[in-house]
Amino acid sequence: MARLARVRCISKTDRTTPHERISSIGGVYSNGSQWKQSVVQTIRDIESGAWEFYIQEDGLTASLIVAKHEGHKYIKTTADGIQPNNLLSLPECP
Repeated sequence: MARLARVRCISKTDRTTPHERISSIGGVYSNGSQWKQSVVQTIRDIESGAWEFYIQEDGLTASLIVAKHEGHKYIKTTADGIQPNNLLSLPECP
C-alpha cells in the first residue's frame, strides 16, 4: 500500500515547458519537520506505487500524476475543479 504525502510547496525553474517547470516538491512531516524531493524522485515514487502525493486547497483534493510531454515525464494534478495551475500556484519551498 502506498504511503500518502501532502505537497505544500514547489521549487520552480525559469523554464516554460511542462517537464522542466518544477524542479522539486515539498511538504511537512507529522512531526513538523519539512521534507523536499526532486521531481525525478517523485516520478519514481509514483510509478513504483511506493507513494501517492496530493495537494489540498479550499477543501478540494487533487492527486499528483505522472504525465508526458514530447517524451519527457513530469508531474501534474488530476482534474480537480481548482484553478488550472494549482500545482504551480503553491508557494516556493524554503
